[in-house]
Amino acid sequence: MRGQAFVSFESAEIAKKALKEVRGFPLYSKPMQISFAKTRSDAVVKKLDAAHYDEHKQRRIEHKKATRYTNPIKRKYRQKRLAAEMDGGAAAPTTKRPNVQMPDEYLPPNKILFLQNLPENVSKDQLMALFSQYPNLYEVRLIPTKKDIAFVEFLDEASATVAKDALHNYKLDGENKIKITFARK
Repeated sequence: MRGQAFVSFESAEIAKKALKEVRGFPLYSKPMQISFAKTRSDAVVKKLDAAHYDEHKQRRIEHKKATRYTNPIKRKYRQKRLAAEMDGGAAAPTTKRPNVQMPDEYLPPNKILFLQNLPENVSKDQLMALFSQYPNLYEVRLIPTKKDIAFVEFLDEASATVAKDALHNYKLDGENKIKITFARK
């Protein structure tokens, strides 16, 4: 089905770890819903039990045909559609999914860094001194209305990456760790 994929792993432990790390990750503005398959995939059966692959595939196809219209979710959707058609032919209202943003930690690299959790009294000069130890610093921008965030721009992505990796979780005031991610484009 569209919007679905099956991923096989060498072991159940690796699969559990992957499921834990990726569940809910936004993909095309929707959080991924991940679960273990109820049956073995064709690829797994072909690899582990090639002699019974044809039987497995035939059983799967027959089950798919038999459950196509008995699936409770599909039955509920079909009833809604039929009810909407009887009420003047209007289509069933669709619910808009909330737009889920990608977490900052997974944003693609670029030349602008986004700093969070800065001390309230941090100055532009302090940030310039901290980041100027890395090559190609272009500009530091403080946000007047939000004292705990700032942007630091480098001339190229590689320089920004080096500075980000070196200073992420740096304690500027000795207490709070600075969170550094790539800025959203």
